[in-house]
Amino acid sequence: MAKQSFNAIEHVDDFERRRAKYQPVSKGLHEVYGTVRWHTDNTGVDMLVECILSQSTSDLNSGRAFAALKARYPGWEQAAAAPIEELIETIRSAGLANQKAPVIQEALHRIYTERGGYDIDFLNDMPLDEAKAWLTAMRGVGPKTAAIVLCFSYNRPAFPVDTHVHRVGQRIGFLPKGISADRAHDVMEAMIPPQAHYDFHITLIRHGREICLARRPQCERCPITAYCDYYREQHDWSNPTQRD
Repeated sequence: MAKQSFNAIEHVDDFERRRAKYQPVSKGLHEVYGTVRWHTDNTGVDMLVECILSQSTSDLNSGRAFAALKARYPGWEQAAAAPIEELIETIRSAGLANQKAPVIQEALHRIYTERGGYDIDFLNDMPLDEAKAWLTAMRGVGPKTAAIVLCFSYNRPAFPVDTHVHRVGQRIGFLPKGISADRAHDVMEAMIPPQAHYDFHITLIRHGREICLARRPQCERCPITAYCDYYREQHDWSNPTQRD
């Protein structure tokens, strides 16, 4: 049975005010970064394995590990049957290889056992909650990985929340302060138009990397300060703590 989604409309305070930010924020960010069109070069299984490799490491390291994996094994059946020590060594650059290698093989074995091959395109035809539940039933696959697979590989209306989206989403005010990343997926999905999930996800990540930095957000360069809760709080001159 599919897991019951968190009801953002009922449980997030001031939901409509937060949701109303989307149009002006999207317009302001797109004027700086442009619009991102959905495309994919990877299969769903490729994306799933890439996501597992990317956990707790940099994109550069996980990319190297994925390239090494694809170079060593012509198909996923070879990776699934590889000696575990060989697989660990192959993906060593991703970090935590001792943990990631068995997780990858377990995922591949489950896919083959249930589907008779290494193809998860059937997820494109399932109700979204059921597709998420099927993915997250695998060890090592959480809401973010499931959302990335569904959004990036199939353009399904799932909104991945990574570190940048979690931080920027709270600062702007889409997300309540202190919300968990797992809950944030459901909130962003409820607030952002389904057809914009891929584009806005990528755009928020870019904004988080280039302007809304973790340690020192560069508000003086930001095109959306008029709609940002964080900026308003930092420049609330009615608050004595904000005065010189």
